[in-house]
Amino acid sequence: MNASSAGSETTDSASAEDHLPPARFAFGARTWKEVAHLLLNLPEGILGFLYVSLWLYAGVALAVTVVGLPLLALGLMGARVLGRVERGRARRLLGLRIDEPSPLARGRADRGFFGWLWATLKDPVAWRSTLYAFIRLPWGVLTFCVTLVSLFVAWPVLGHLARAMTLVDRAMVRGLLSPSSELERRVAELEEDRGVVVDTAAADLRRIERDLHDGAQARLVALAMGLGLAKEKLLEDPDAAARMVDEAHGEVKLALQELRDLARGIHPAILTDRGLGPALSSVATRCTVPVRVAVDLPARPAPAIEGIAYFTVSELLQNISKHSRAAMADVEVWRKRDRLLIQVRDDGRGGASTAGGSGLAGLAERLGSVDGLFVVDSPAGGPTVVTAELPWRDRTGG
Repeated sequence: MNASSAGSETTDSASAEDHLPPARFAFGARTWKEVAHLLLNLPEGILGFLYVSLWLYAGVALAVTVVGLPLLALGLMGARVLGRVERGRARRLLGLRIDEPSPLARGRADRGFFGWLWATLKDPVAWRSTLYAFIRLPWGVLTFCVTLVSLFVAWPVLGHLARAMTLVDRAMVRGLLSPSSELERRVAELEEDRGVVVDTAAADLRRIERDLHDGAQARLVALAMGLGLAKEKLLEDPDAAARMVDEAHGEVKLALQELRDLARGIHPAILTDRGLGPALSSVATRCTVPVRVAVDLPARPAPAIEGIAYFTVSELLQNISKHSRAAMADVEVWRKRDRLLIQVRDDGRGGASTAGGSGLAGLAERLGSVDGLFVVDSPAGGPTVVTAELPWRDRTGG
């Protein structure tokens, strides 16, 4: 080998060293998060076990006294907090997405101290969190020791060990700290729906009060004043009094019409007497767009479902009159198994949406409050198709 070739090899070696890849940890971020979770199992397990042991032992020992049951209830509330902390740790370090369980049932808690005590003592979420804290300590000791030893003497298999042990952690969190069943999820949904129903009822009451105050009430006040003036002029100027009575008669007719419209807005008589088909046909005649109505129902649904269906179609037809610029609209109502389906179409300009707090958003909330669905398909340029579903409930009478 000559000097020039040796110099070339030296240069190539130096160049290769200059382009070495940067040093980095052998494991990725996910594995290190799993390792951190396993190492934290021991301190978390010790704290949880001590907390649960203290309040549970004291509460059971004092259960025959006045303070025993309240102590158990307070301990269970703290167990809920421990469960929330563990779900957060699993979410951050294991990437495990677990829904928060429904809060403590407010319906019982609102009945005073004993209502709160009973609701807390039978809370399944808190008891499952308590069980989780008990069984975590031995598992935490095992995972801490195995992980710590593997960091020094079993480095090549640490990633596989961490994944296997965190799979057990994930199963424990899912099994004990997630919402217990479909029932809990439904309870949370129904609590939210109850709030929507209350808000909707309050808004309807305010609307009725406003319509009465600004409409029929104002006309009746004017009518009373007019009749009072006519009474005063009855002897002095009978002709003027007669004209005032005629004007008052006109005001009476207008007030009666406004009261009829208001009553129709609350619950139309035709809906009560003849059902959904004739009531929707009547609504369609007031729409500025020609409307074809087809109602195919084997029987009348429950009054509450019938009323919601009526007002849903009524508001949709009002939107068509005001905003759609359509030439034709169709309303179809039918039953499919245990659902009442409504579909309203128009050939207008489209662009309807439930976003932005529109009237359609209010309809969606109202239907959602009774387990219904509300879907709007309205591309720009049209056509618009609105589909609503309601649960079918049989009419028990009437």
